[in-house]
Amino acid sequence: MADEQNLKGRVALVTGSSSGIGEETARRLSAAGANVIVNSANSVKAGQAVADSLPNEALYVQADISDQAQGAALLGQAVDKFGQLDILVNNAGWTQVVPHHNLEELTDEIFAKTFDVNVFGTWWLTKAAIPLLQKSSDPNVVTITSIAGVRPVGSSMAYSMAKAALNQMTVLLAKSYAPVRFNAVAPGLVETPWTADWDAQHQAVAKVAPLKRSATAGDCAEAVLSLLRMSYATGQVLVVDGGLTIAT
Repeated sequence: MADEQNLKGRVALVTGSSSGIGEETARRLSAAGANVIVNSANSVKAGQAVADSLPNEALYVQADISDQAQGAALLGQAVDKFGQLDILVNNAGWTQVVPHHNLEELTDEIFAKTFDVNVFGTWWLTKAAIPLLQKSSDPNVVTITSIAGVRPVGSSMAYSMAKAALNQMTVLLAKSYAPVRFNAVAPGLVETPWTADWDAQHQAVAKVAPLKRSATAGDCAEAVLSLLRMSYATGQVLVVDGGLTIAT
């Protein structure tokens, strides 16, 4: 079991970890002693730089999880390198901003890609990882979802629907595949490179949320680590939004 300070000897795969929440999660896992597999679909240089900078042994693997074969190869490389898998952090995702009132703008192509990456890719990778995780003494899956999965908000209707599916996936797997623990972190608006120019949205959150700011990647990464350390928690969706959902 991972104690509060030490993940030494554990192997963690963090998808979509070349920047943002995934990068910060990879850094904190490594700082806690884990060997980390860093992954991205496209940002190869950035992903390799993250892996190279981690304090413990790390591996960068380029793979698009929406391609089932690439996801399987990602797991294969992780096990070839480290011989085991103890932690899977499903962070990779994709979205495009589409106003909820504009169904014509939510094209079939956008809808399909949103589900291909966020739902199908995450599902395929998690399903393939379970037999590997079942060999671990403390197996964990933490999926990064969103408050859009529990409230009618989000960058698009498709994104909100996809995140709701991941929250339900978390609960269903937790019920049926113990002792693997499955939990989710559902952030509100997060300060990341993708939202760097969303000044109006960040200001709106700061005005309404009791904690008066958007989340940081560090807030989300700390939530992941907290769930890994809570050995009796499974099937939980931890909302990390500064109280936004209780204020609106």
